[in-house]
Amino acid sequence: MRLFLSFVFLIAFTLTASAQRTCATKQASPSPRIFGDGIPPVDNGVQRDTLPNEVITIPVVIHLLYNTPFQNISNAQILSQIEALNNDFRMLNDDKANTPAFFASKAADTKIQFCLAKLDPSGKPTTGIIRKLTSKAYFTGNDGMKFSAAGGDDIWNPKQYLNIWVCNMFGRSLGYATMPGTPADKDGVVINYDVFGTTSDVAAPFNKGRTTTHEVAHWLGLKHIWGDETCGSDDVDDTPSQRSYNFMCPVFPVVNDCSENANGDMFMNFMDLTDDVCMNMFTHGQKTKMRGLFAKNNYRNSFLEAFSCDSSYSANGSVSRDSMVAEKPKPSISVYPNPVQGLVNILPQNDYSIEGKVAIVYDMQGKVLYRSKFQSDKGQINLSFLAPGVYYLQIGDGTDRRMQRIIKI
Repeated sequence: MRLFLSFVFLIAFTLTASAQRTCATKQASPSPRIFGDGIPPVDNGVQRDTLPNEVITIPVVIHLLYNTPFQNISNAQILSQIEALNNDFRMLNDDKANTPAFFASKAADTKIQFCLAKLDPSGKPTTGIIRKLTSKAYFTGNDGMKFSAAGGDDIWNPKQYLNIWVCNMFGRSLGYATMPGTPADKDGVVINYDVFGTTSDVAAPFNKGRTTTHEVAHWLGLKHIWGDETCGSDDVDDTPSQRSYNFMCPVFPVVNDCSENANGDMFMNFMDLTDDVCMNMFTHGQKTKMRGLFAKNNYRNSFLEAFSCDSSYSANGSVSRDSMVAEKPKPSISVYPNPVQGLVNILPQNDYSIEGKVAIVYDMQGKVLYRSKFQSDKGQINLSFLAPGVYYLQIGDGTDRRMQRIIKI
């Protein structure tokens, strides 16, 4: 089911016009049945569950569709949006300090982060940004931007990439998102070019990247905080009941007949409709709901095995990981057991040697946690000191480097 979120300007009868967001349609929670489109959740058919402290990294591809040079926004503007997403989802945003004290304890680091893809679906290196001149002066909410035949750009594998189309939307629409379970050829987020990012000519008061934060959260299953009904439910326990949406920048507290207590609405939540400068938090309950989509047999589980943020999987910049396996076996390593609790064994394969090579273990942020040199081709590392999570093992360097993802349980 598609969620259509449309934002429009309402012109006040004053000398100064006020910009407000409004939402045009209602939403539905994902059904408990998974993968109705028949596409397997993971390329190799193997699933695993999330780990409690795992930082989930989602590869992003930006389909930038422009009809005029002004719409062809810069790489810097695109990168500023990825930074804003990461700050908001990891609770690294500076304005978290503006959360009222009563709600501050409810604010959460979702441990979900984003990167521009470094590999395309065929395994070739990419910037994660596709620029395409379109004959379309604007796009509406009928998903035309998602199809080359309609003047847009075709989707990349939605089981491995978050697809974001940046384009000129009709009127003053700011964007919309699809909810989990959407048909695979339409799965993703659409954002108007002039509210994407935090630099250059982004349009105030939507100039802190929060339109994309809001829409990506819809893509991850969150409803509006008022549940799109008067005093409705967003199916999250720690967001308070509120009568409806909030516009602009309300003064705390906003209390109405649906308020649970004197603290009123959580209007600073990313899932309300306030101005960018007034949004600053997700809750622990919203974190749990979003991360639940990555669990075994759920809609976004395949992203736990997405590898497109790691350019080391590219073979000479031209061959995909799957096609490498199908060709003549390449020198490689085998790591077992994986997942691992303590000792992990490293076995060289196909004439590869690990003797004399340095083994390095990184966390998901690239911090070096372990380093040692193998004295023979029989390698073993004790990883019992690591906290549960996902790590990378690197052996060797340069063209002789081999990488392996390791899950510590």
